[in-house]
Amino acid sequence: MRFLPVNLHAVLVELDDLAQTLALLQSLQTAPVAGVEELIPAARTILIYFNPTLTQLPRLIDAVGRRRLGAQVEHARHRVQIPVRYDGEDLQEVADLLGVTPADVVRMHTGGEYAVAFTGFAPGFAYLSGGDARLDVPRRKTPRTRIPAGAVGLAGTFSGVYPQASPGGWQIIGTTPVQMWDLERVAPSLLRPGYRVQFVDVATLSPEALAALMAACAGERVAPEESTGDAADAAFRVEAAGLQTLFQDGGRPGHAGQGVGASGAMDRGALRAANRVVGNVAADKAAPGVDAACLEVAYGGLALEALQAAVVAVTGADALVEVLTAGGRRYAVNTYAPLALDAGDRLIVHAPQAGSRNYVAVRGGWSVVPVLGSASTDTLARVGPAALAVGDALQVGSDAGLPPVALAEQAAFDMPRADEEVCLDVVLGPRTDWFAAQALVTLCAQTWAVTPQSNRVGIRLQGEIPLARAQTRELPSEGTARGAIQVPASGQPVLFLADHPLTGGYPVIASVASYHLDLAGQIPVNARVKFRVVRAFDVAETVQACAVAASPEDITQ
Repeated sequence: MRFLPVNLHAVLVELDDLAQTLALLQSLQTAPVAGVEELIPAARTILIYFNPTLTQLPRLIDAVGRRRLGAQVEHARHRVQIPVRYDGEDLQEVADLLGVTPADVVRMHTGGEYAVAFTGFAPGFAYLSGGDARLDVPRRKTPRTRIPAGAVGLAGTFSGVYPQASPGGWQIIGTTPVQMWDLERVAPSLLRPGYRVQFVDVATLSPEALAALMAACAGERVAPEESTGDAADAAFRVEAAGLQTLFQDGGRPGHAGQGVGASGAMDRGALRAANRVVGNVAADKAAPGVDAACLEVAYGGLALEALQAAVVAVTGADALVEVLTAGGRRYAVNTYAPLALDAGDRLIVHAPQAGSRNYVAVRGGWSVVPVLGSASTDTLARVGPAALAVGDALQVGSDAGLPPVALAEQAAFDMPRADEEVCLDVVLGPRTDWFAAQALVTLCAQTWAVTPQSNRVGIRLQGEIPLARAQTRELPSEGTARGAIQVPASGQPVLFLADHPLTGGYPVIASVASYHLDLAGQIPVNARVKFRVVRAFDVAETVQACAVAASPEDITQ
C-alpha cells in the first residue's frame, strides 16, 4: 500500500489493483479502524476520511497498513437483473474493436455476472466489474456532451448505467428503462457496492417477464411525505430570489455508497454562526443537534416579505442588509446580530462588497423536507430542494424550548474582495508526483485569477503559465475531497468546493487545508488566489503479504 496525503483529515490509500482495493474495503468495513468516518473506494484506491481528534495519521497508517489483502471478497447476496435494449450508438464500434459481431457483444454482456465495485461520478452510478474478460474497450476519444439517462456503457473493463443525462465518454451499447436513481425508493440507488448484477436482453423477454423485472427494480417505495403546511401557514414570501438562493445545512455525509457526496454550506462557519445568533442550537451542549438549514444567498439579490413576526439573522459576506417596514421606512441592519421582523416587513440582502455568500437563519429553523437526511441542495448531483423562486412561500419550524439569541457572534475571517489577492494554505498530494518539478514552483509563485465559470462545484482558476504534467497516462478514477486542486489536460486547475464530484479522473496536485475551506467558499469571481504549501508531499508505504488469506486475527487492530 501507498498512503498519499490528501488533507489534514483525509488520506488516499493506493493499491495494485481492484481486487486488493475490494479486499481492503471489506476488511475496513468488517473491523473498522477507530476514528475513520467514511470510505470512498475506487478502481485502485480508497479515500479515507478520519477525525483528527480521535486518531492521528501515523496511527491510522499503522492500523490500515497491517491489514492483509489476500482475502476472498464476499459479495452481497442481493442480485439485480437489469433489462437492456441493445441499440446503443457505439455497439457496432465496440464490435469492430473486439473483432466480433454486435450479436456477439450482446452475448458477452449478458452471459456473465457483475459485481458493484464502487460508486461515483453521479448518484446511482455504479462501476461494475466482472463479466466477460473480453469486454475491455477504451473510452471514446471525444466525450459526448450529453448521454441520456439509462444509457448502458463500457469503459475499460467496467460496465455502467448512466442514472441521469450527463456528459460522458463511455462506449454506449444499449439503454435500460430501469431508473438507477429514484428518490421515491427507500434505497434511492438501485446498485450498492457488493451487489451482484446481471444484464438481460429485452429482445429475449416476454412483456410479462419484462414487467416483472421492472417491478423488482422499482423496490420498496417511500411513504408520502406529510405536508409541512400551505401558503396560509407561510412565514415568508420570496419577492426576489437573487442569482441563486439555496437551502443549505451541514450536508449529508455517509452516502458515498450511493454515489452521493456531502454537499452542505460553502461557508460552514457562517452557517453555524447564523443559527447561534437566532438560538437554533441544542439547549443541552452535551447533545448538540444537527445544523439547522439556512438560506445560502450567492451574490445577493434576495428579498423576503415577512408574513408574520419572526427573528432572523444574516451572516457571511460583507453585504448591505436592509429592512423595508410595512410603513415604508427603510433602514440598514447589522449582520451577525438578531433582527426582529414584523408582518409586512421586507428583508433585503444586497450584493456583497466582500465575500460571495450570505446565510439567512430564522429562529425555529426553515421548515423544509430533507432528502437523505439533509436539506442541502447539491447542484452537481441534483439532490435536495429546488432553488428559491419568486413567489415561493417559506414555512418556519417551532421555536419552543430554544435558548436565547446570541449577541457576540462575528465573522471568522476578513471577507475576500474581488480586487484582492487571497492566500490559501495547501497540503501537497495525492498526485503531486504526476507533475513536473516546475509545476510546483508555478503553483505557488503564480497568481491565479478566479473565472466567472466558478460555482458551488468548484473555482475555475486561470494562470498565465499552465501546470505541466510529468505523467501523461490516464489516471483511474479515484475519490476526490473538498478543497482538492484538480488539474485537467489544459493545465488550468479547478479548486473543488462543496458540490464536487465524489470521484474524478484528473490528478490532484494539492488540496486547500481544511481550516481554509470556508474562506475558499467565500472567494468572489475576479479575485486572485495565491497558494502556500504548509505540508510537504510525504508518501508512506507498507509491504503486504498478499498471498495469505486474511484471518480474524489479521483484521483486528
